[in-house]
Amino acid sequence: MAALAVAGVASAQSSVTLFGIVDASISSVSNKSSLAAATSAVAASSLPGSTTVSKTGLNNSANSSSRLGVRGVEDLGGGLAASFWLEGAISNDEGTGAATGGGFNFQRRSTVSLSGPFGEARLGRDYKPTFWNLTMFDPFGTNGAGSALLQRAISGSTALPAIESSNVRASNSVGYFLPPNLGGFYGQAMYGFSEQTKYDSFLQGSLNNADRTGRYWGGRFGYANGPLDVAVAYGEQVNDSSYTLGTNNVSKNFNIGGSYDFGAAKLFAQYANVKGVVDYSGSNEPALNPDKKLTGYLLGVTVPVGAGQVRASYGNVKYRVEFEAIAPRKADQLALGYVHNLSKRTALYATVAYIKNKNGADYSTGSGNIAATYQPSVLNGDGAGVYLPKSSVGYDFGIRHSF
Repeated sequence: MAALAVAGVASAQSSVTLFGIVDASISSVSNKSSLAAATSAVAASSLPGSTTVSKTGLNNSANSSSRLGVRGVEDLGGGLAASFWLEGAISNDEGTGAATGGGFNFQRRSTVSLSGPFGEARLGRDYKPTFWNLTMFDPFGTNGAGSALLQRAISGSTALPAIESSNVRASNSVGYFLPPNLGGFYGQAMYGFSEQTKYDSFLQGSLNNADRTGRYWGGRFGYANGPLDVAVAYGEQVNDSSYTLGTNNVSKNFNIGGSYDFGAAKLFAQYANVKGVVDYSGSNEPALNPDKKLTGYLLGVTVPVGAGQVRASYGNVKYRVEFEAIAPRKADQLALGYVHNLSKRTALYATVAYIKNKNGADYSTGSGNIAATYQPSVLNGDGAGVYLPKSSVGYDFGIRHSF
């Protein structure tokens, strides 16, 4: 009886939970593309002016990201607790262990924490503060065909590479979260180490070329009370660096988002300004610095309907390069969806989205492994032509189960 009592106390003081989401959908994407460039005049005259590229199949994570994880917490007494969280992506449509098709890993989140009245200190791989606003204030949660156009643009495309590489998560990070008893105010800060070797002065040169690459710092501060939730975030990341050239390629991400629940409908809004800046050491800076700038916004709504929920959003982005002669690239996206809850853990869903590209933007509604590509086309040896999507239509019909 004494042994059972001790076991009961230990069980009450600590717990380990296995959890996950399995999400599968029939998804499709169709990009109507136009000839943007050709390698020769003959190719320009002989290649078709437009073409359509499409792809249909079984997808995953179109409503919520499929995942498998284990988490645990131990009560240390005195208001202190230690916890861990290990979570990995799964491609249930193919039976592989990760969304990339490789072996199973914990790259979605792998952290260990110490929490108490002071807040929480968290170490490992986790969401960046600047990503939280993009996913929390998107009616579609940055998943599937309806994923926020802002998130698509920051992640990059074929013609417009990402300004901020890997904008979702940071590895090798130390994070701090404010305690939850601050009258609705919340916040977090994060620093991600570059973990690059640094050499002494006589060994500098090319050995120190990338000593800042991968370093990240950022923070998020918000207020949530009743129907209102609003937050602002800022972060900087060194995407690559060169000691020899005296340059740092830095992304600077500022965004703000919010939601307000009226009961009959919940409104969402977000705005982001992401800059790709090349920092120079001094005299090597060119007269015209080719900085990149991405701005955009999203307006969205969710409306409860019986056991389900209607979702809708409109997004707009603008991408430009300083001192570039051509007009800024632009895109607009409309998305509409419905989620029907069969229970607290299982739901059916449908989503359709449309993107209109302008001035060389090439964003697509595809997601996961259902993402249509558009490679240069060759015809009769006359040369190649590059096709960029002028418009894109995508849809998802699926089921999501959590446990």
